[in-house]
Amino acid sequence: MKIPYTISLQLLTISFKIHKNHFSTTAAATNTNLTTLFNKYFDRTDVYSWNSLIAELARGGDSCESLRAFSWMRKLDIKPNRSTFPCAIKSCSALFDLNSGKQAHQQALVFGFESDVFVSSALIDMYSKCGKLSNARSEGNGEEVGTSVDSVAMISVLSACSRVSNKAVSEGVHGVAIKVGLDKVMGVENTLLDAYAKCGEVSLSRKVFDDMAEKDVVSWNSMIAVYAQNGLSTDAFEVFHGMLKAGGGKYNEVTLSTLLLACAHEGALRVGMCLHDQVIKMGYVNNVIMATSIIDMYCKCGQAEMARNAFDGMKKKNVRSWTAMIAGYGMHGFAREALDVFYQMIWAGVKPNYITFISVLAACSHAGFLDEGWRWFNAMSHEYNLEPGVEHYGCMVDLLGRAGYIKEAYNLIKSMKVRRDFVLWGSLLAACRIHKDVELAEISARELFKLDPSNCGYYVLLANIYADAGRWKDVERMRILVKDRGLVKPPGYSLVELKGRVHVFLVGDKEHPQHEKIYKYLEELSVKLQEAGYVPNMASVLHDVDEEEKEMIVRVHSEKLAVAFGVMNSFPGSIIHVIKNLRVCGDCHTVIKLISKIVNREIIVRDAKRFHHFKDGLCSCGDYW
Repeated sequence: MKIPYTISLQLLTISFKIHKNHFSTTAAATNTNLTTLFNKYFDRTDVYSWNSLIAELARGGDSCESLRAFSWMRKLDIKPNRSTFPCAIKSCSALFDLNSGKQAHQQALVFGFESDVFVSSALIDMYSKCGKLSNARSEGNGEEVGTSVDSVAMISVLSACSRVSNKAVSEGVHGVAIKVGLDKVMGVENTLLDAYAKCGEVSLSRKVFDDMAEKDVVSWNSMIAVYAQNGLSTDAFEVFHGMLKAGGGKYNEVTLSTLLLACAHEGALRVGMCLHDQVIKMGYVNNVIMATSIIDMYCKCGQAEMARNAFDGMKKKNVRSWTAMIAGYGMHGFAREALDVFYQMIWAGVKPNYITFISVLAACSHAGFLDEGWRWFNAMSHEYNLEPGVEHYGCMVDLLGRAGYIKEAYNLIKSMKVRRDFVLWGSLLAACRIHKDVELAEISARELFKLDPSNCGYYVLLANIYADAGRWKDVERMRILVKDRGLVKPPGYSLVELKGRVHVFLVGDKEHPQHEKIYKYLEELSVKLQEAGYVPNMASVLHDVDEEEKEMIVRVHSEKLAVAFGVMNSFPGSIIHVIKNLRVCGDCHTVIKLISKIVNREIIVRDAKRFHHFKDGLCSCGDYW
């Protein structure tokens, strides 16, 4: 009887697991056929048979079994070859098993395979995942380079560097590429560009790109993607225009997808709509990845309804498509709609993943849906076999904290099995600001100063909490800390798109060509605001100055300038879209609500946390943000 190779390999991996364990009499009788198959068709003296078994177990996610097979092979004194080690080392990576990884490394060294590029690639990945970057660097900077290194092998190693995301390792391999004369091979350059980008070294990626003698569509797409993924939308479109001018190959669905991401970051709705039209013209509308990018773009440009139309028009949907729509509704504060899509996803038989649950819990957090949040947080492990990660805990801390359950949020952080990060403590600190809990604010701030000491925002937020409590000496202490440590608060700015052009406003901005008209219009609006019952909210001003000066400070916030400019320069009845890089303050939130009623306009503001839809004097967030 001859068994087809792929089927026999699957049967042999199953029978291997049975063969190496001790079973009860009943179990042994049940599995006799599989054990017989293993004994009959597996050649224990053949290294290629062992390599196939180790690889198949590793590919199937059975990393422990893969390592056991490798160990058994060595106990039988079978000499490994160059194909044995990569999969065995990758199994060590998957298990974060540094000891086994070092043993495999030692054996690779003994048998003379350490300088093999594929073995080196696996070792770089293993050491980085096990937290031993110094070892990964030594692999990347290895003095001995195999004589058989070609461009395919070098691309494999650079791909491993992308996963490592470490500048020193990438630079080491880059040096090796130069040494063996492969640094000017286009495929190597493209992969190197990506490796530097994964380290956050955008300027080095651009240098590799600019130094390329020839560029193909992958080169152009990679550089556009680097800028788009880092929020540098203007640079992304500059490279795209360069691509068109240089005739760098016909742009494709990957190009359009990355440009849609750039539009999403910038909130450039008109450009995004033009790209959507191009997607339709080029016949990519039924591409699931492309359709998902369109949904994401419309959501982040403030058009949840247009995103839903694109979503409903998809012939095929995958877990990413469903998740994008859930996340979109969530960021707009439409939690009920987000949960409805989530329920439809489950009914459609699509299994939610790790990211889906982040979107669901974030939607619950934005709307204050405490019961639903707990329900789905617990369902992750109990019903879907997914362990909550730090992002899920972050959503729950945010949900509990903003709902006023600050002690419970703090207890949840303390009970966590996963490592606590700055997002968790930042959410708790923000909740302490809302509910004026100075004691827990100080605990959160201490953790944040250790985890992210260069972030000026945490010092400012704690100073604001002290200011709310009238503790001006502590406010001054925070100012001195910020000054002594050379920290700079990122300036708040707001963007408004008008007639395809994006206008930028800073707080107290006097650089815009229309700044005099804008301030005059705000003065006129101020009278109407007071008639409508507006009283300035100076809680966001931490300066120990008189009330009149505080009122002047909040009056010139960037989002107020952007909204005034939008009202002045757009058609009556049209929607005004504003993007704020920081969280909108309480006073601006109140003012924009009243302006929407006074001028009878819908105003959509996207801040660092979510969207606010202002209409008829109300906001979609229900003043819960």
